[in-house]
Amino acid sequence: MRQVVLDTETTGLEPEQGHRIIEIGCIEVVNRRRTGRVFQRYLRPDREIDPGALQVHGITAEFLQGQPRFADVAAEWLEFVRGAELVIHNAPFDVAFLDAELARLPEQPGCVGDLCQVLDTLALARQMHPGQRNGLDALCKRYSVDNSHRDLHGALLDADLLLEVYLAMTGGQGALTLDEAGTPSEVRTSSKKARRPKGTLVVVRATEQERQAHELRLAALDKASGGKTLWRAVAPPP
Repeated sequence: MRQVVLDTETTGLEPEQGHRIIEIGCIEVVNRRRTGRVFQRYLRPDREIDPGALQVHGITAEFLQGQPRFADVAAEWLEFVRGAELVIHNAPFDVAFLDAELARLPEQPGCVGDLCQVLDTLALARQMHPGQRNGLDALCKRYSVDNSHRDLHGALLDADLLLEVYLAMTGGQGALTLDEAGTPSEVRTSSKKARRPKGTLVVVRATEQERQAHELRLAALDKASGGKTLWRAVAPPP
């Protein structure tokens, strides 16, 4: 399965008010492993950057003056993402900006949904951790992903952090990656590596006395809860 973890930085919050993408960062992943292919570009927006956005990413209009426009890199970006599943945190935000940029192109390649599937990791995190903070920084903390170098937002930096968080959320220890040289390297997550010990696997079963003691303890807990214990509903006592 080919996925592209994607993030953008923008001039503001509303694409319908003419705000533009000023940085796009993408990391290709195949079968949960980095391929080493990365797409990152700064983009000249031809408009002012809102002060609030500037405080978030620190990308100035002066810096962007010599950068290409989205139209200049669109074909390369489309080749990079076409047919992949895009993994995006708060996907509706980024997709709305990408759709607006694509709509400005003379060849009209369609919207993001026509080109790719989209996985919103914010929606996934809210399902997994309801009622908790699920921003990228909060998820980094929850999954012990080191984001100490993230003083300001950056599209490629945030895509890299999101990749580590996504792998931890969806597979934990099973997240091996390939670095750009093709050498396997472990993704930093909070999950401990579970290794099966060498030798014959020994199964130790409970004795009859232990089983009876266990049933008595379950019965006591069931009585204390007024018969509301879940295990009795799922697996009634023999």
